[in-house]
Amino acid sequence: MEKIAIVGCGGFAREVLTIIQEINKHENKYNFIGFVDNEKHKGDLINGFPIIGNDSEANQTNEKLSLVLALGDPLMKRKIRNKYTNPLISFPTIIHPNVIVGDEKFVNIGNGCIICAGTIITTNINIKNFVILNLMCTVGHDTTIEEYSSFMPSVNISGEVNIGKCVYVGTGAKIINQLSIGEETIVGAGAVVAKSLPAKCTAVGVPAKPVKFHD
Repeated sequence: MEKIAIVGCGGFAREVLTIIQEINKHENKYNFIGFVDNEKHKGDLINGFPIIGNDSEANQTNEKLSLVLALGDPLMKRKIRNKYTNPLISFPTIIHPNVIVGDEKFVNIGNGCIICAGTIITTNINIKNFVILNLMCTVGHDTTIEEYSSFMPSVNISGEVNIGKCVYVGTGAKIINQLSIGEETIVGAGAVVAKSLPAKCTAVGVPAKPVKFHD
């Protein structure tokens, strides 16, 4: 069995644990050893499993260890990933067993992704490393999602959409087809993206419009 731990111990991390447990019901694949967290004390219990240490301690492992970055904030996710330099550490993609994914010849999903229950991924789709698709998201045909982007529950991405690195899309947002969203942009919950959005802005509303820009 593959030894695995979750980075983070908040609500989403505990939800990711349920994905690992559901995978193990179908295929006895993972030996879950606990959580990695910089704020909690080593040995503290979260849902019956221990904190095994902080990022620095996990990075010092002397045996193969798989890590899942259960962090919704794209910039924080990237920052934490870059702390891990130990070649014994890998970042598997975790997919809930009931996720619907089209023909694998036409769908590419990178390393370190988390794809939650109820999500549908159709065809000719490229999802790059460390992307989170939370509960019941949909991704339409010919869409590309760049690294570290995070989508909260019930986000609908139509076909032929291009989404940049480190984009965050809030719960229930909808992205109309043939649009692009620039890197590090935040889309508010419930927004409807009907026109392409530039990089590094926060956009809200129906239709979604930038309300501020950030460095």
